[in-house]
Amino acid sequence: MARFDTLLFDLDGTLIDHFAAIQRAHTHTMTQLGLPPPTMEQVHRAVGGGLETAIERLVGRERLAAALPIYRAYWDATMLDDVKLLPGARELLADLHASGATLAVFTNKLGTSSRLICDHLVITPFFSAIVGAKDTAWLKPQSEFTNYILKKLAASPATTLLVGDSTYDVEAARNGGFPCWAVTTGTHNGDQLHAAGAEKVFLDLIALRAALD
Repeated sequence: MARFDTLLFDLDGTLIDHFAAIQRAHTHTMTQLGLPPPTMEQVHRAVGGGLETAIERLVGRERLAAALPIYRAYWDATMLDDVKLLPGARELLADLHASGATLAVFTNKLGTSSRLICDHLVITPFFSAIVGAKDTAWLKPQSEFTNYILKKLAASPATTLLVGDSTYDVEAARNGGFPCWAVTTGTHNGDQLHAAGAEKVFLDLIALRAALD
């Protein structure tokens, strides 16, 4: 673990499985608008670039303004239902924290939701920062967002690693000048992650933890 002093973690599909709740919220929103409910595959393809992007992909730009308040109200009431840590997440975070590494959540999930979820799952003490959508004007993979988290943590790109599950994560790391180690527990498969430029790709966090050791 000595290679990396700072590790940035994506949330959905990397540390947590929240897709049941996300699909339920999109289903509620779309049925309220008279649209058929999305499949889990459609939800997986839609998410990753922020809430507005996901909703627009599912309902269309013309319905986005109507859909957002429906989704947000339902999400606020139900977001803690069905959320769980992915296998190996707690052990990995505990090991890294004990080793003295600086850890942070770096996500396109709403920052306020991300902090509530980390509190609920009792992983907040592992992190020096939990930063997400609406905490800044930017989202992954914008270089401004990557530069913001590095500055906030006083981190050097030379000793930073991003752990994520999507091409957004890979591109964000590349924009920051550091590697991304990806897992296939989220929205993208191994071929897609390799093609995007991930330095390493793992089936899950258990395998990634072994590689860090």
